[in-house]
Amino acid sequence: MVVAGLAKAQGYDLIALTIDYNQRHRIELEAAASIAHHLGAIEHIILPLDLTKFGGSALTADIDVPKDGVDETAIPITYVPARNTIFLSLCLGLAEARGARDLFIGVNALDYSGYPDCRPEFIQSFEAMANLATKAGVEGEGFTVHTPLLHMSKAEIASEAAKLNLDSAMSWSCYDPTDDGLACGQCDSCRLRQKGFADAGLFDGTQYA
Repeated sequence: MVVAGLAKAQGYDLIALTIDYNQRHRIELEAAASIAHHLGAIEHIILPLDLTKFGGSALTADIDVPKDGVDETAIPITYVPARNTIFLSLCLGLAEARGARDLFIGVNALDYSGYPDCRPEFIQSFEAMANLATKAGVEGEGFTVHTPLLHMSKAEIASEAAKLNLDSAMSWSCYDPTDDGLACGQCDSCRLRQKGFADAGLFDGTQYA
């Protein structure tokens, strides 16, 4: 949400891509649609891609989502194998098809859960690959991968949302929502979100179980 808001504030037209990968936290699909509409995206594609066929993650397989707090010594089971590589590849294909050259993604290398595909080295490598692997790239119309949240803390991201007048309740973070649509409040993503808003001294519009 914040990345899209920042892109719009910089004068970009928004083409939003949401991947329906049959994730456990499917409520985020509704949140993405609301955000895209609110920010006036000229197009919003929800693309089905069932990653439960691969499994290997608590978000795509019958594996419990950890609720014991963030372990910074290991990559958690909520890591979805190659997810950001897959997502950015799809984003790249859409961008080339639409004549766009700027890709935005909300990866964060500070307050995160240790995912390897959130690191600056990964983004730099993907951007280089994008300009080698596409017709636009080899013809000199290079792509840029924008990561405005990469070096921001969760508190800074929450503050940025407030500056952009974005309602935090529109966004979704929880990996393991309850059956009645509440955030669990205990998974890594919930804990990082709650800490970010608390550190920023801002109200978090999420309803927690």
